[in-house]
Amino acid sequence: MTRSKILITGASAGLGAAMAREFAAKGRDLALCARRLDALAALRDELTAAHPGITVAVRALDVDDHAAVPRVFAELRDELGGLDRVIVNAGIGKGARIGTGRTDANLATATTNFVSALAQTEAALEIFRGQESGHLVLVSSMSAVRGLPGKKAAYSASKAGLAALGAALTVEFANSPIAVTTLLPGFIATDMAAQAGDARMVAPLAKGVSAMVRAIERERIRACVPGWPWRLVDVVLPHLPRAVVARLS
Repeated sequence: MTRSKILITGASAGLGAAMAREFAAKGRDLALCARRLDALAALRDELTAAHPGITVAVRALDVDDHAAVPRVFAELRDELGGLDRVIVNAGIGKGARIGTGRTDANLATATTNFVSALAQTEAALEIFRGQESGHLVLVSSMSAVRGLPGKKAAYSASKAGLAALGAALTVEFANSPIAVTTLLPGFIATDMAAQAGDARMVAPLAKGVSAMVRAIERERIRACVPGWPWRLVDVVLPHLPRAVVARLS
């Protein structure tokens, strides 16, 4: 099935903007939202100039404003004339060592990456249930595979919650016209990955996003992307000794 009308959150930069470019090149109509409307407008102009046949609708949206999420999703659906796929991509990677006085950073990470993702999921599935079709994509992280220590603790916990939500919804919507995909990206060359300080394992942006889009288009239930080395990490990481995991802080 070709999903021709796609909504992406967190689309003003990074993985969201890169996915928008890939889907635009495939001729898909796009609904893009993020906090920075100016960046979205520039992206819209870029995409419609490069691909004159597509429609790109944009809206400013802070996903932490949970009451605004269903309203903005509905507006974008109406502007595009429907939604076939919603990609819950907006996220942050602040995080600090727990108990060091940076509760604000950890609560912000947990809120945006899980609670706000849940709000987006609620809005998307309300639309899909109403039209009895759709594809929900949750962008989790390889950090969800095992709780990571130090400044990554809140981030990995928030992404693990999102992955668990995806697993639950996959069961709920099995054998239904609604599909659910959970993506677990490894390190891909964005500003967030650069801040993580794991340069040796960072995939180029084009390679990483192409792997994400392929998994989305195939409507995989769960996908570690890019495949190498992250499928191996997915198998090994849960079984590593705690002393080894401690070095990942």
